[in-house]
Formats: sequence, structure tokens, C-alpha cells
Amino acid sequence: MKPTITILYCPKCGWLLRSAYIAQEILTTFVDDLYGVTLVPSEISGRFSVTIDGEVLFDRKTEGRFPEIKELKQLVRDVVNPNKDLGHSDKK
Repeated sequence: MKPTITILYCPKCGWLLRSAYIAQEILTTFVDDLYGVTLVPSEISGRFSVTIDGEVLFDRKTEGRFPEIKELKQLVRDVVNPNKDLGHSDKK
């Protein structure tokens, strides 16, 4: 079965649109590699994390920032399809 990404976000902080944008970017890039992306509103203020089947890829509290979309695509790719070419997102 293909993996599912979960984006946990703080609705009180207004992070729904950011989460939806990230979900759209991930789904567009990994259309054949993922089962789906789930957006989950957090009951704890300030939370923002991205997981794949329970494995934390990025946590805002741990990193002290939000992920760049390029960085997040690379993290997802490394788990779901390590041989996938991300084009311009792979260039430094």
C-alpha cells in the first residue's frame, strides 16, 4: 500500500492555507507515489508537523521554523521514491 502523509497544523494560528498549499505541492509532485495527504487540525496551539505513516519528517517546534517546500519535497522523496528526480528542486 502507498504511504499517507499527515500534516498536523494549528488552526488557531491560521496555518490551514499553508498546510493546504503544502499538501497540493506534495500531491502534484508525488501523484503516483502516495495514497494521499491528510490535513489534521491540532488541538495544541502552535503545532505544525509533517509525517509519513507516523514517521516524523518535519516538526516546526523541533526545527524552530517552517519547512521550505523544496526541502520538504526532498524529505518526502527520500522516503517514498528515492530514485525520483525532482528537477529544479534537486539543484542547490
